[in-house]
Amino acid sequence: MQKILALFLCTVVCGGVAHASAAPRAQDTAQIIAQAQDFLRQQASHYSGKPQIAIDASRLDTLPACAQLQFFLPGNRLRSSISVGVRCATPHPWTNYVQATVSIQGSYYVAAHNLERGETLDPGKLDIRSADLLTLPPGTVVDLSQLIGRITTQRLIAGAPIKSNALRNPQSIMRGQTVRLEARGVGFVASSEGRAVQGGAPGAQIQVRTGTGRIVTGTIVDKATVSVIN
Repeated sequence: MQKILALFLCTVVCGGVAHASAAPRAQDTAQIIAQAQDFLRQQASHYSGKPQIAIDASRLDTLPACAQLQFFLPGNRLRSSISVGVRCATPHPWTNYVQATVSIQGSYYVAAHNLERGETLDPGKLDIRSADLLTLPPGTVVDLSQLIGRITTQRLIAGAPIKSNALRNPQSIMRGQTVRLEARGVGFVASSEGRAVQGGAPGAQIQVRTGTGRIVTGTIVDKATVSVIN
């Protein structure tokens, strides 16, 4: 009887120990926080300012240990208050999110005074401002080199951030513009005139209507020339 009781107790206790030892190891929360910060710093490297990042891991679930963590941004755009996705593929697949706040103090430029459509930007027409760059409207241009020489496509209000869709490359072609079509071959260049069906900057492919009404596709070379694609 004692042998049977001992065997029963061993089965219960030893089985419990084996079950406990088989439980998956928990993921280190500190590792998630550190790698999430590195990921956000990389995303913020596209901006000229210095990022300040705070991670709130208080709502992180207890997760199985992961061989390699993968991070992603839902919506693919950095914002002041954001959820950072963290995914594990192996050995136990899971997906979770950490909350983060990000600020990037830096400089941006505004129109020094009201500017009309068709004006070419130069340093004398711009003023510099400082702010958290993530609070600026989407599409705001913060790089001075992307402003100087650009032509306004709409009226710019003094003191307002300048968006990329309010500017165009001076070498761009406008829809409806008369352009020179070039077709190049071995030892020859043929040219004619056409009217741009689409607009775009150098390097972009657009459609052009020829004098005979035919639609051809070409690559913008400069503000007056399109190279026809054979």
